[in-house]
Amino acid sequence: MTDKQPNSRMCFICGVQNPVGLHMSIYNDHDNHCIYSIVTLPDHYQSYPGVVHGGIVATMLDEISGRATIIDGNDENLMVTMKLEVKYRLPTPTNTPLKVVGRVVSQTETRAKVAGEIQLPDGTITASCESLLARPPDALRTQWEAELPYWKVYPDA
Repeated sequence: MTDKQPNSRMCFICGVQNPVGLHMSIYNDHDNHCIYSIVTLPDHYQSYPGVVHGGIVATMLDEISGRATIIDGNDENLMVTMKLEVKYRLPTPTNTPLKVVGRVVSQTETRAKVAGEIQLPDGTITASCESLLARPPDALRTQWEAELPYWKVYPDA
């Protein structure tokens, strides 16, 4: 079974109103215990010609692995990244449909270990990550409250 996760307004990855963002839609794949997004990045996200900038690769992996903690639909499980280790295996191409996948390795009430990867259409992995997450302090959660009316599932375009 697959269902869609919420998007926000201005997040660089999922913000539907961010004019420079990636506008990624993220889906829960309950059968495979992971989440994923399919995205094609244009050349303005490149470093070398035809290659996605490594910082953008890391950003996508950070988001997809971190959001795996809310596969159950409980937004209270959103955490923040404490450590992110990215392994760049091959250049990640622009103008190519990429599957970005995240999963929870282990999770407690206050911490999580998560993993992610970027796959080419043939399944080849171009980059992967492992991350450690923690529950954010209450002050940060309070800052998020203004965004809650816009944190929702938007229809696919």
